[in-house]
Amino acid sequence: MLRLAVVARLAKPTTTPAPVLFRAMSNSASTSEPLVLTSRSPSARVAVLTLNRPKALNALSSPLFDELNTALEKADEDDEVRAIVLTGGEKVFAAGADIKEMKDKLFADAYKKNFLGSWTKIGSIRKPIVGAVAGYALGGGCELALMTDILICTPGATFSQPEIGLGIIPGGGGTQRLAGLIGKARTMDMVLTNRRVSGTEAAAWGLASRVTAEGESVVDAAVKVAETIAGYGAVAVQAGKEAVNAALENPLEQGLKYERRLFQQLFATEDQKEGMAAFAEKRKPTWSHK
Repeated sequence: MLRLAVVARLAKPTTTPAPVLFRAMSNSASTSEPLVLTSRSPSARVAVLTLNRPKALNALSSPLFDELNTALEKADEDDEVRAIVLTGGEKVFAAGADIKEMKDKLFADAYKKNFLGSWTKIGSIRKPIVGAVAGYALGGGCELALMTDILICTPGATFSQPEIGLGIIPGGGGTQRLAGLIGKARTMDMVLTNRRVSGTEAAAWGLASRVTAEGESVVDAAVKVAETIAGYGAVAVQAGKEAVNAALENPLEQGLKYERRLFQQLFATEDQKEGMAAFAEKRKPTWSHK
């Protein structure tokens, strides 16, 4: 099968053959099957979005991204949701973009239709997104993982940017986000040699925030982190995310000024008054998210 054959090649470094970690399956899928499954944590404060193309190792297609963007927007607009978990499940995150969709594209078509432009939607989501990665996060899968705000992975997770083996480079932010996270030299290594990075290495490099213990559910770990975030005032959480992201886009002096303005503006919120009063009175705050 074309897609799995290509994924198998991308998963393999240029020097040492990789073991086959999956069996070939049919490409066909029920049209009624959603490409992104949505669920809630028991508290209903965390929306869990799960990529759902298991037969294609969650290969990222345009239809999948359309559904993902819709699910993200709904969660972002839902007042009950305080944080979002994005995962591919406990076996694989996403083994790259859908090569079958890309292989016959021409420059003019890709350029005029802004191919992969829809992948940037996740950057406009205001609520924190916790990524939960197990297994492969290759190519576009690695890039999608990098778009989350806090990334949790298993020790055996595999991150790589294997596009060089297809005669292209990352197109969903891989070169830009990786360079900011792990530096030029390591990014060059991943982009130019198809170096694969384990979950343990990813955390040591600063690519991932946390690594689960062996046998621990990465989805459960991500939901636990998201629940912690959900336990704080929503206005301060959103401001915190906004301030950190500003650091990636602005010079230091401008970023410091931006952070200070957000900090000052939070003194106009009810949650600031409640949080400081609760601290002084040695009790737990009751957030109004206002």
